[in-house]
Amino acid sequence: MDSNPNTPANLSVLLDVPVRLTVELGACQMPMREVLQLCAGSVVQLDRAADAPVDLFVNQKRIARGEVVVVEDRFGIRITELLGGTVASSSA
Repeated sequence: MDSNPNTPANLSVLLDVPVRLTVELGACQMPMREVLQLCAGSVVQLDRAADAPVDLFVNQKRIARGEVVVVEDRFGIRITELLGGTVASSSA
C-alpha cells in the first residue's frame, strides 16, 4: 500500500476502503398515483434549474457541489465547491 508521507499512520489503513460516491441532480415529490403511471418516455421535472450545481455525496453525506460535464461518452462532475471551502478554478 502506498502511503503519503503527510498521512498519519493510523489513517493510512483507511485510504483503500471503498466508499459510495453519488451525485444528485435534483428531486421532486409526487403522489404514488403519478409514480405508478410513469413509463418509458415519461419526463419527471426536478426541483432545480438545468444550470444549477449538483450535489456530490460520499456514503450519503454531502461533501461538495459541482457542474455536470461530458467526458468522452460519459457524464462527469467538475467540483466547484467543497463543503467548508471553494476549489480554486484552473483552466484545463
